[in-house]
Amino acid sequence: MLPDGDPVPSTGELPASALAALGERPFGFYVHVPFCVTRCGYCDFNTYTPTEASQQGYASTAIEEIRLARRVLGDADLPVQTVFFGGGTPTLLSADDLAAILGAIDAEFGLAPGAEVTTESNPESVTQAALDRLREGGFTRMSFGMQSAREHVLKVLDRRHTPGRAAEAVREARKAGFDHVNLDLIYGTPGETDDDWRASLAAAIEAEPDHLSAYSLIVEDGTRLAARIRRGELPMPDDDVAADRYLIAEDMLTRAGFGWYEISNWAVSEAARCRHNLLYWTGGDWWGAGPGAHSHVGGTRWWNVKHPAAYTSRLAEGASPAHAREELTAADRALERIMLELRLIAGYKLADFAPSSRTALARALADGLLDPEAFKQGQAVLTLQGRLLADALTRDLT
Repeated sequence: MLPDGDPVPSTGELPASALAALGERPFGFYVHVPFCVTRCGYCDFNTYTPTEASQQGYASTAIEEIRLARRVLGDADLPVQTVFFGGGTPTLLSADDLAAILGAIDAEFGLAPGAEVTTESNPESVTQAALDRLREGGFTRMSFGMQSAREHVLKVLDRRHTPGRAAEAVREARKAGFDHVNLDLIYGTPGETDDDWRASLAAAIEAEPDHLSAYSLIVEDGTRLAARIRRGELPMPDDDVAADRYLIAEDMLTRAGFGWYEISNWAVSEAARCRHNLLYWTGGDWWGAGPGAHSHVGGTRWWNVKHPAAYTSRLAEGASPAHAREELTAADRALERIMLELRLIAGYKLADFAPSSRTALARALADGLLDPEAFKQGQAVLTLQGRLLADALTRDLT
């Protein structure tokens, strides 16, 4: 269900407070493409299979929202630093459609020199020709959902690609001229062993991406995976096992030349880090286009209607597809800043914590959760143990 919030004017008009400092923060675009051939058993994203929604004409509809964004944001100089196509499976749209959407963003706002443009993709949903076209169309980064190199693990996750396909997709992306390629991995799947996880990491490293994301499996209510666990067909993922898998990932990735820069993300260099996600994590502004997409500009956050039919209908009527919005208070923004920046390798400035956090900070330092050298320099930076306990530490500090 979409969260409740304040009503949004049919024009999409934003409060004056949101527009006051427009252009002073980095600006990006997120484009949600909500279509999948099938829905993976663990996924609770806003996605639709062919029997649930049609993708015909979707590119034109998304372009209408991009034009709406330009009207709402006025004539402020807003060069787009990053663009991220997520889903769903964006590459179920043709490469020409994806390039057309990107072209509309460039036409309305202008892409900043050296802008990062990423699309997610399932490995089986792209061909060499499509990757060539994406690169020609201005995309600079590919992110493939690998998840695992073990067939039995992919089966539990309801993934349809074969274990070796992700590595092939990386090679094809390199051939197309992509300098930056990410692989997504999931650990903690029921039935996965330590050796399975090591094999997945080894296969991912061997494929030679310059970025790897590794996420602990979360069992979301309403998913097919949650129903199977509830019926006793599969065991619930274990937190201690997940922690062990994280330590394995940190060890293998570090030895392979990857360095962590966010709790779940590793890159071979600073240039390989995902700049779009960094924009989210450091309080930038972005417009989220597409059904269910969330946006944030100047402390106002809003979210679109979820179903593609409702989304298309709103835009066809010349109205904003936004379902509701909220204006974040200073306390909200301070809390979210701690939650997000503490996950980053740069950490959070000690002077910016409230005085009430001092006892918890001292305790975290004594318990080995914060790096003592960084602490001396005025920054709260997580140690490896701190990364394992980041959520609990954030609660203590806030």
